[in-house]
Amino acid sequence: MIGSFVITAVQKWIAGDKHDKVAHLTFRDLLTAFAAAVEANDGEGLASLFTEDGTYEDGFFGAHTGRPAIAMMLQRFHDTGRAYMWEFLDPLSDGSIGYARFRFSYASLLPEAAGRPVFFEGMSCFRFRDGLIAHYGEAFDRGVALVQLDFSAERIKHILARAATAQNRNPESKRHLHRFSAG
Repeated sequence: MIGSFVITAVQKWIAGDKHDKVAHLTFRDLLTAFAAAVEANDGEGLASLFTEDGTYEDGFFGAHTGRPAIAMMLQRFHDTGRAYMWEFLDPLSDGSIGYARFRFSYASLLPEAAGRPVFFEGMSCFRFRDGLIAHYGEAFDRGVALVQLDFSAERIKHILARAATAQNRNPESKRHLHRFSAG
């Protein structure tokens, strides 16, 4: 028999008691809940970690804003892969922003790469509002992931060119890029 134990906020969250618990999670517990939701394809659970107008900016699928869009994006993860594992490492947060390194893996369900394992490492950035995620973004080497799927060089180039275009459209990149077009 297991002795008595205290159910932590994240255990309650994972078990389904998500309402009014999210804003009380520590950053480390939020990361645990985030990874658990992704691994379990719990779109509602993942979305509950975000503000109503929160944005999940995925390195493959782009930005998704609002809880319904975030839940739908997670379903796309699981339509194209299985056996997800997400590990967060070295978390740091001041309550308004948080960073953590990550390790992420899955097996592809794409017809041309079915069963191929994919593993990559990166960095996550969380911006918070009222204890919930207002914006999630990540940085990782897409090429490392794509080559493991055995995509052709032309396909990888197309995907990475699209990512570069999106990055360079970001208003924050203008300061860096505009200086090269001045006269």
